Amino acid sequence: MIAGAPDVPGAAILAANAALRSGLGKLTIATTTIAPVAQAIPEARVVGFDARSGTIRVATGGTDDVFDAILVGPGLSANAALSRCVRNALAAAGPVTVVVDAGALRCAVEDASLAKRRSGQARCVLTPHAGEMAGMLGIAKSEIERDPCTFALRLATAMNVVVVLKGPITYIASRGNVWVHNVRNPGLATSGSGDVLAGVIGALSARGATPEQAAVWGVALHAMAGARLVRRHGALGALARELPHEIPVIMNAFSAPARRQNRRA
Repeated sequence: MIAGAPDVPGAAILAANAALRSGLGKLTIATTTIAPVAQAIPEARVVGFDARSGTIRVATGGTDDVFDAILVGPGLSANAALSRCVRNALAAAGPVTVVVDAGALRCAVEDASLAKRRSGQARCVLTPHAGEMAGMLGIAKSEIERDPCTFALRLATAMNVVVVLKGPITYIASRGNVWVHNVRNPGLATSGSGDVLAGVIGALSARGATPEQAAVWGVALHAMAGARLVRRHGALGALARELPHEIPVIMNAFSAPARRQNRRA
């Protein structure tokens, strides 16, 4: 995970908690603010990320680190250094899935050779909201909001990626397919909620879900976690940091042992 600028280290913390609560085994966080992130996420390996040069200080003992999934972008701003990180992540060999969020989104879409270079390499999930999608495409946000499904499918097809266009209604698109999540939940319209969703999708990808599965299941889990919070606290005052704690309960309820136990009961 490459996330967290000095003014928003919480983005890395939120995404990391969500990933770990979604069943991720091991997590490495590259961040600009090592101390606060390391203190908040003691379960993770935390290394330095230089947002100006794009370098990641990782002691590998002479061997390259191999990851099942890479999440890049939460809390970071688009610049040349972040573009290099996105490019390197997408050039990774093997069945790695790259989840591109927040500031990294524009870096990804500006690379015209992305789809061609991705052939046989990393798989990619983009997670914009309408404003970010408008910035990626260079059009007004109102245009995206008038026909979000078309824009999500058009971008997914053009770039050969999975697009999660977030909003009151969320559209998940890949080449030739669109899934629609139409369960409106005001409890999810809170600062940091998108970082949590990115962490969930990244974790599901690392656990072996295809990009489409990780995106669809991630959106559903994220929404169910929000619904549980609203039932307990009401629609106002829900915090993004509370969402990850709801995820294990939901996932365990869908597990085979839990279903068998429910049938016996």
